[in-house]
Amino acid sequence: MKTNRDRRVALITGANRGIGLQTAKDLGPDGVILLLGVRDLSKGEAAAERMRQEAFEAEAVHLNVSDAGTHVEVYDFIDRVFGRLDILVNNAAVCLERPAASGSDLRAGQPSTLSLTTLRETFETNFFGTVALTQKLLPLIRRSPAGRIVNVSSIMGSLTLHADPASPIYHSSMFAYNASKAALNSFTIHLAYELRNTSIKVNSAHPGWVKTEMGGESADLEVSEGGRTSAWLAGLPEDGPTGGYFHVGQPLPW
Repeated sequence: MKTNRDRRVALITGANRGIGLQTAKDLGPDGVILLLGVRDLSKGEAAAERMRQEAFEAEAVHLNVSDAGTHVEVYDFIDRVFGRLDILVNNAAVCLERPAASGSDLRAGQPSTLSLTTLRETFETNFFGTVALTQKLLPLIRRSPAGRIVNVSSIMGSLTLHADPASPIYHSSMFAYNASKAALNSFTIHLAYELRNTSIKVNSAHPGWVKTEMGGESADLEVSEGGRTSAWLAGLPEDGPTGGYFHVGQPLPW
């Protein structure tokens, strides 16, 4: 039987529901100790209790990726209790542009009219906060024998597909969200390069279009399918890829 010292420790941000919670559920059967990063601690504790009822070891930790003070609190907690962090899944994100009521108009965030407030608020969570949290926790990840960083991006971050008239996302113009995910992909590439001579792997995940609060009921995938890519990247073997952009094992164009 594995001891706590032998078991991997994972922090998943935005993990009280949706893709983040499902990612935790997908990691749980492997004996991973699950830290659910949540803004609302009461909701997080309820989610953690449901996971414990399924025999997973889970605990909610107060974390707002846009609040550096909570980054310090989480670092101190992980350092004190576990001494290292094996897996960081940067899942928390916002989409402040809303398509038309029909759900079919993806031109909600035209760059010529999008407010700078919306742009800044989107980047604060999806990019700046995520980068800041990763920088804060990286010393703990360096202590892991096989650190894994998963940046939950989106196919909407692919500049190649946005530039292709034949692409299914060609007409999507949620500029703030899409640009923030493209920036996150750039962070993946650069951080993976910096860590290329270490045991840490850094990758971007496209979970798919999932029926979450953000994805809506018209999405292709059930929530139960939404964590597959993140969980796969979190558990990569030593010879697995780094600096890549994937959906269920298949590479995506940047």
